[in-house]
Amino acid sequence: MFTIDLSGKKGIIFGVANHRSIAWVIAQILDQAGMRLAISYQNERLGENVFKLAPTLKQPALLVQCDVLDENQVKAAYEKVGAEFGDLSVMVHSVAFANKDDLAGDFAMTGQEGFRVALEVSAYSLLPLTRHAAPLMKNGGSILAMTFQASTRVFPGYNIMGTAKAALEHEVRQLAYELGPKNIRVNAISAGPLDTLAARGIHGFVDMKKVHAERSPLQRNITHQEVATTALYLASDLSSGVTGAIIPVDSGYNIVGL
Repeated sequence: MFTIDLSGKKGIIFGVANHRSIAWVIAQILDQAGMRLAISYQNERLGENVFKLAPTLKQPALLVQCDVLDENQVKAAYEKVGAEFGDLSVMVHSVAFANKDDLAGDFAMTGQEGFRVALEVSAYSLLPLTRHAAPLMKNGGSILAMTFQASTRVFPGYNIMGTAKAALEHEVRQLAYELGPKNIRVNAISAGPLDTLAARGIHGFVDMKKVHAERSPLQRNITHQEVATTALYLASDLSSGVTGAIIPVDSGYNIVGL
């Protein structure tokens, strides 16, 4: 069986909330491939789950506290990573948030503050995380973000997050263009609906999963593992010619017109 060996490479993961987080399953598969990881947490309270999960990895993980919207904390986190690792090969951005009230009801009623929060956390945050990651990617690297098809289509109950994902996907393309000369690749995975902490806040999520399973060509929902193995591919040299791409992992739902 073919295996991907990432021994000697280092990565940092943003967005681990609990064992159901896509970011955590990605962390596990990168760890299994031999990559040394740093895992961030926003604050002490949210870090409790990370403190419990990290020791289950094969290799010791570096834990760093980082509010992704605080430039000083982002800088400090990467300084810690640089001091410990020396360089960086991979950065995973799996960060998104919107006020629950803005994920239901009429999209036209989204307030200015709710709009700002969703766009800053879910989209803008990729910029400072990339800005400070790039100097550590001395031999090139791979930056990976998580998105969803609501960036281009209407999913009732997703509302402002669809706008945020559209912004995120443009950032992926723009950053891929700018960082290409440094051999830093930037891509995103557009995953189908998965049971995560964030998904609980989406109105109609159960119906969303049901429709995906019924109408997708594979006639089933995807798994966390399928997203993680795609991330493994993007983190490895097997994807050395891939950048600026939005890769769907959704059982083919994205090609269906009805």
